[in-house]
Amino acid sequence: MKHIEQIMCFMDNTLEQQLRRARIAAGLTQAALAQQAGVSRFAVSRAETRADDSRLSTVEAMARALGMQMMLVPALLRPDVDAFVRSGGRLLGQPEGVDAPRSIVDL
Repeated sequence: MKHIEQIMCFMDNTLEQQLRRARIAAGLTQAALAQQAGVSRFAVSRAETRADDSRLSTVEAMARALGMQMMLVPALLRPDVDAFVRSGGRLLGQPEGVDAPRSIVDL
């Protein structure tokens, strides 16, 4: 369940904030993340502060180095995806209790 809580703390933030929070949670400095991602420390700093429009390849490399993946979600599905993650991976409308079907978290 701790994994779901970590995911949820990132959901309400901008991409730049998510990358920074993930880096800090991983205990990495900007220089360490830059080395793991194969980009410059300056590129990491710029991506985290949105000082300019970072290249998608830079942001993807940083995300991969942090154990994350970027995913495009259709705008119409975003509320459902957010609700699913906030529910801890439980299907929407899934009954509770011992007779409930296993959730994706339990798989």
